[in-house]
Parts: sequence; C-alpha cells; structure tokens
Amino acid sequence: MENNIKEKARTWAFSDAFDINTKNEINVLLDNNNMDELRDRFYKNLEFGTGGLRGIMGAGTNRINIYTVSMATQGLANYINHIPNLTHKCVVVAYDSRNGSSTFASKTATVLAANGIAVFLFDNIRPVPELSFSIRRLKAIAGVCITASHNPSEYNGYKVFYADGAQITPPQDIHIVTEINKIQTPAVINDMSFNEAIEKRLITIIGSDVDSQYLDEILKQSINRAEDNIKIVYTPLHGAGYKLLPEILQKRGFTNLIIVEEQAYPDGNFTTVNSPNPEDPSSLELGISYCKTHNADLLLATDPDCDRIGTAVKTANETFTLLNGNQMAVLMTYYILSELKRKNALNSGSGVIIKTIVTTDLIKDICYDFNVTCIDVLTGFKYIGKWINDNPTKELLFACEESYGYLRGTYARDKDAINAANLICEMTSHYKSQGQTLYEKLLEIYDEYGCYLESLTNFTMKGQEGSIKINAIMDTLRGYHDEHLKEVLDFKRGLFNLPKSNVLIFKYNDESKIAIRPSGTEPKIKIYISVKAKGLMEAKTKLLTVETMFINLINSIK
Repeated sequence: MENNIKEKARTWAFSDAFDINTKNEINVLLDNNNMDELRDRFYKNLEFGTGGLRGIMGAGTNRINIYTVSMATQGLANYINHIPNLTHKCVVVAYDSRNGSSTFASKTATVLAANGIAVFLFDNIRPVPELSFSIRRLKAIAGVCITASHNPSEYNGYKVFYADGAQITPPQDIHIVTEINKIQTPAVINDMSFNEAIEKRLITIIGSDVDSQYLDEILKQSINRAEDNIKIVYTPLHGAGYKLLPEILQKRGFTNLIIVEEQAYPDGNFTTVNSPNPEDPSSLELGISYCKTHNADLLLATDPDCDRIGTAVKTANETFTLLNGNQMAVLMTYYILSELKRKNALNSGSGVIIKTIVTTDLIKDICYDFNVTCIDVLTGFKYIGKWINDNPTKELLFACEESYGYLRGTYARDKDAINAANLICEMTSHYKSQGQTLYEKLLEIYDEYGCYLESLTNFTMKGQEGSIKINAIMDTLRGYHDEHLKEVLDFKRGLFNLPKSNVLIFKYNDESKIAIRPSGTEPKIKIYISVKAKGLMEAKTKLLTVETMFINLINSIK
C-alpha cells in the first residue's frame, strides 16, 4: 500500500501534466516522507457522495483541485456527448463564495466548451437553488455548482445536476460517475482558453436577467400578504445569499431589515465563524447579538451556497432561542396547511408534503390531521427532487429535511434558503399580527400533537482509517439487539421501494427513534435521535437519556 501511494504521489510530483505549484506541494511531502498526509491524499480518488464531489482543497487524487475538477468535467462531457439524439447541448455553471470557486467554475466552463458543449456561466456567486431553476429555464442538459455547501473553509466541491433541475440520482449518477472514473490522468482532458470560448460563443455570461425570473417564481410561493410589522436580522455568513435574500424581503415589503455587517460580504475564509454552517449554534452568535441590540423578532442565517437557513426567534421573555431544522419544518408545514385550508385552497387529494426519513415524524401527524399525504424519501434533497420529477400529477405543498433545507413550489428541484426566508418572514408576521411569536406557536403545536424533540450527534473519523471504522460501526450495529426495540429498518436491503442506502433506523416501543448513517459529504457518522412525550420537560429528559445510551454504545464499538 505504501509503495502504491508513493507511486501515485510521484506521478503528481514529476509529470508534465501538473503545474509547478502542484509538483512542489507533493515534493515537500515526499521529501519529508509524510506518509500520513500522502496516504490521505492518494489512497483513493475523490468519490461522489450525497452532494457530489466534496473534499479538502489541495494537491492529490483525494482532494479538490484544478485537476480533479477538470477530470470530473471531462467525464461529464463524455457522458453528455454520448447521449443519443441530443440536439441542444448546454450546461449551466454556478459557484459560491469559497476560495477557488471562481477558478474551478471557469475551468469547468472551458473544459465543457472544448468538448463542444455550450455553457451558461453566472457572472458572480449565486445561490445553488438558482442554478437548479436556471437549468430548466434555459433547457440545459445539466448543471454544475462549485460549492462545498456548509463545510469548513478548507473544503470545496462539485455538485452535478441533471436536466430536471435536481442533483443527479440513479441511473444518471451511475452513468456519469462511470464516465468520470474512466478519466485517470489530466493528459486526456480537452481544454481551451476562456477568451477563445467567449469569442466562439461557447460560453455565455448570465446574471441579473436570471435573478429577476428566479425571484419572481419565489414570490409566487407566498400564501398571505405580509404585514411590515417585524424586525429581521440577517447574516449570509459570508456567502451567496448576501444580495438576493435582502432583495426578496424588500419585494415582500419588509423594510425593517438589519444585516450583520461583519458577515455581510463574501469571504472564502469565513473569518468570523469556525464553520459557515447555520446548524452550528456558534455560527449564529453574532447574529443573535444583533437581535438583542436591535430588539428584533427573527434571525435568519444562510450557508455559503444559500440552500440552508438557520433561525433564532424571540421568546415570550424577550430572549432568543435557536430553532433547529425539524422545528422550523414543523412550523412551516403547519402554517402552509392551515392557511391553505383557511383559504379553501388545500387540495388534499393531490397535494403532498415530502420529507426525508431522518426528519421528524411530527410532520406525518400534522399531515394526517389535514388529510394530506406525507411522503418519506432517503436523506438528501436530490431524492426530493427526483420524487417531484417522477410524480408530475402531484402538487408539492412543501418539502423539507431536518438539515435546514426547505422548498415550496417546483420552480427549483433543490432546497432554497431564499424561498424559505420569504415564507418564514411571512409566517412570523402573520402570527405576530395575532399576538403570537413563532416559539409560542411551536409550543401550541406540541400541545396539540405531542412534544417531539430531536438531536443530531456526529462522530468525525478522518482518512482511510476513519472510513474503515465507520463501515465497521455500521456492520456491528446491524447485529445490535435491545429488548425494548420494536423494529429495525435496514435501508441497505432496499425498503419501501426506495434505493438501497447505508442507513439503519431503530424504532422503540416508547416511540423513540434512532437513525444512523455515514455522511455523504464529510468523514462523519451521523446519529439522529427523536423522542416523543406529553410535555417539553419530559421530552428533554427522555432525549438526554436516549442520547447518552446510544452515544455510549457507539463509543463502546469504536
């Protein structure tokens, strides 16, 4: 194994296919015999996961760099050029605020152009859901977004979307990945200069015209006319939402918007946060400070590619509490269904709510109460997009996942933080006009349906050794038994007509539920815990007990 690693590294260090900076970066590791770092960089090729390619930036086959991006693009181009009877060959390319994103996007565009595929390239950073919207609007065969979503600053990534606007799923993902895996050296990449591609009209720059169309579609997803009665604090966390999210709120008539100045502009180093992830409470500390200073009603925080949104809301005693992805999904589900019903616009026969299998089952209870079908899909919004595409006669009322992703409408086939911000502000305004905060409404829902509480615990296990450990933990848990277990669901076997996936769900007699799966975007194993109780305090105690039990179990396996 060590000799094989060094052989791969020497190829990158000495081949004329690589630039001098790349060669020097690997030569330093070889000269110092830094086998741990060499092994992590070369023990495998970067693989497509839940969100496409995603990895740490740097030289090596297991890193995001100009070569792995170019090879992935050549594979994508080969796939497109083998599609029979395809007359309109074009791809939309977008990117976010991460370091290297603009360079990687330009390289993606020139490689596609050199392979005879026209490219629509955004003129600056954009939310990834706008890319999803643009693919269908421009009748493209595919789309690429350079982003690592909410990962730390050392990461970047390469998301591939298909003609339907959703991230690639079977069978397209298998075929595209097969073509990408055939590209083993940069020597086979077709490329051309950016200026030449522009001159030959193989690359077309797009921007504000698409923005206007995209925002118009989001406005159509509104349910009620909003009152300008709330004060909103917004932080884009140095990402792509910095321009369009304030614009949509302005269009809705919300004039009292305060931007977190220190985080207002794109910054690939994300200098004010440890991680630009709205799921991380520490990332919202500055925003909450602004809320307290300005006596705001609501905090909105979006990740670098602006598909996820985190929130904090005012409680009855003028403090602020963070709402997790499940809680906001519950609030939005209830608001959408109750308001559509009030307006006699709820088509319970064809209307559906879609959620992922690790998202709270309280949404199922609410849907049952409103006589609306609730659909479960695998983790990853791409499966929600696929369901929408596969069921054109159904009306999507709302789609959600616990990891802070939401969508109303089918103008896009990916989660959309700008769409969510529009609805969250509308909902906050609506309940405030009735003398109620969002937090009070959430407690009211708990009183009516039962108090569901959820938590997410991550175990990070990096590198090749970590990957082996994660697989070993999943294998061990497949043999786990507990006398209180009601049911074990192993999605690797293929359940409920869903694609096979490395996910286990343990259901207990007391309605507790534990889901566990390896992350598709980071070197982590993820544990989702859900409990149900009559009251909030009982649920908190129960959640802590189940968390402790299962975390101890994982630690004993490790």
